[in-house]
This record gives sequence, structure tokens and C-alpha cells, in this order.
Amino acid sequence: MLKIAIVLVAVLGLGYVLNPSAERHRASIKSSIAASSPLAATLGLGSATAFVSTYRSLGIASYTTLGERTVSVGAFGVVFVLE
Repeated sequence: MLKIAIVLVAVLGLGYVLNPSAERHRASIKSSIAASSPLAATLGLGSATAFVSTYRSLGIASYTTLGERTVSVGAFGVVFVLE
């Protein structure tokens, strides 16, 4: 039981340390929009979307929202852009 507790604490600690920052989320959003549409990249829509998104951290995970819509989620140093 002690080993399980130690592993759980280690995983939670690693998640906290590797939680992606707001800048990492914004960079992933810009990159994803640029990859999906060259026109959107030229117009700077990725930068605008990243700028107005709201970053929220849950300690071991984080996410960004645009209005009521979740734009990206991240944990353990990895960010996934949802659309």
C-alpha cells in the first residue's frame, strides 16, 4: 500500500511540474490553426484566437476556453487543440 501511495504522489508531482503554461497553450493554438488553414495563418486568426482565450490551471492539468467552448487541454507537458 505504501508503494502505491509513493507512486501516486510521484505521478501527481510530475503532473504538477509538467503542467503546460498559458504560453504553451497559445503557441499550440496558433500552430494548429496555421496548419489547418494557410489563409487563417496569413490573416493572423491563430494569434487572435490564442490572445483572447482564457487559461485555466487545475494543478496537474490545464485548459483554455474561448467563451464557453474549450479550445485546448494539456497535461504532462502535452497540449491538445480540440478543433
